[in-house]
Amino acid sequence: MQVISFSAGEASVQGYLQEDHDRLQAHKVRPALVVCPGGAYLYCSPREKDSPALYFLAMGYQVFVLEYSCGARAGGYRPLRELAETVVTIRRHAEAWHLDPHRIAVLGFSAGGHLAESLGALWDDPELALPSGCRPDAVILGYPVISTGPFCHEASAATVSGGDPAVRAKLHLPDRVGPGHPPVFLWHGGEDTSVPPENSMMLAAALRRQHIPFEYHLFETGAHGISTCSAEVETPDEVCRAWLALCGTWLNRRFHFTP
Repeated sequence: MQVISFSAGEASVQGYLQEDHDRLQAHKVRPALVVCPGGAYLYCSPREKDSPALYFLAMGYQVFVLEYSCGARAGGYRPLRELAETVVTIRRHAEAWHLDPHRIAVLGFSAGGHLAESLGALWDDPELALPSGCRPDAVILGYPVISTGPFCHEASAATVSGGDPAVRAKLHLPDRVGPGHPPVFLWHGGEDTSVPPENSMMLAAALRRQHIPFEYHLFETGAHGISTCSAEVETPDEVCRAWLALCGTWLNRRFHFTP
């Protein structure tokens, strides 16, 4: 494994890359995944960084973890621009990093899910004018913040909007799903009282209205912030842990990738 790092605006990105071995010919070019941790746009949660990154690395993906701008620096669409630049940078280095520029997914948890879905929904927004080539090829969302209106997580909505009502309205993501939206894998725990499951339900309904391919799992159990649902991240949950295998199957099928 090779570990690399680069900057995306004011953000930092750490990449975990599979080694290229002459004797291994099957996976010279691999899919890639960008992980966006949660943390209410106030911080990047450590339990949602390396654990999911290493899971998908073990699946054979090239994986990157984005430490995006938080707190007072989260306004002005800065985290979204940083994620867009991250995707563009990965595409620009596709050959050197042995990855397919047409198979790049973004994975986000909680507020990081809001960030990942913002790129999926707003990549071509003319007002934002994000860089060409920033559209992800798939979006994966775990207990995401989706609404900045009903059922919203107020700290996330207030921080990412910087208190600007127009920005907050723009970032109400059920209203932003359009025909060019990438496919989505979506899951939520039914016991989540921090970011209510209605967030995911609203997004699933919006995706269905626009005929966007998606897979949605609402588990009976599952609180907030459970990441890979393991003892390693101190949130073991045998029921919700199924999201990892389900997502892996969905993403491999979507990317025509056989680990």
